[in-house]
Amino acid sequence: MTHARGERAALCDLFDSLGPDAPTLCEGWDTYDLAAHLVLRERRPDAMPGIAVRALAGHTATVQQRMKARHPFPELVSLVRKPGGVYGALSFLDTAVNTLEFFVHHEDVRRAQPSWEPRELPADFEQLIWKRVSAGAKTMLRRSPVGVVLHYPGAVGSRAVVLGGAKQGPKVEVIGGAGELLLFCFGRQAHARVEYAGEPESITRLKNAGFAV
Repeated sequence: MTHARGERAALCDLFDSLGPDAPTLCEGWDTYDLAAHLVLRERRPDAMPGIAVRALAGHTATVQQRMKARHPFPELVSLVRKPGGVYGALSFLDTAVNTLEFFVHHEDVRRAQPSWEPRELPADFEQLIWKRVSAGAKTMLRRSPVGVVLHYPGAVGSRAVVLGGAKQGPKVEVIGGAGELLLFCFGRQAHARVEYAGEPESITRLKNAGFAV
């Protein structure tokens, strides 16, 4: 099983366990909303652009609400369990696109529940996540108000410098495991188990920055 499939299955198991009304880290969404979102992004190409393009978000939100009205929660979870659309037809695309997507959304549900604890990820999964983070950090943190240095102590060549804000301005070092750095880069700063090093004012600005993916 690929890590994308493993995270998908684990998230669906959690959906089944918690039910449709459990909180998530996605603002304004419960588990029912998140399940509908995941079905939409794979099976409703007409509504997918609105996930990223604000001008089209209204149509996407309408489709998502109609999906909830038409499908009971267990039915949506069953649809999430099996990759849909092109991801079902092309397994390499599922791995390329959905590995990080499902990891983050799995954590969105886990970390919204009381008494959660970070998972210990397999070493190869950590390395895969770090590879993706170090390659994509400049894009993910393009709105950062300060410079950022990501530090994953478990990796060789473990520093990825991201120039956010003024190129010659202050930089904050963000230190943590690969999965935690990914959550940080996806805008889950308040829920990522990372440490910060730098000027206190810069750290505060970074923690409060809006660069959610």
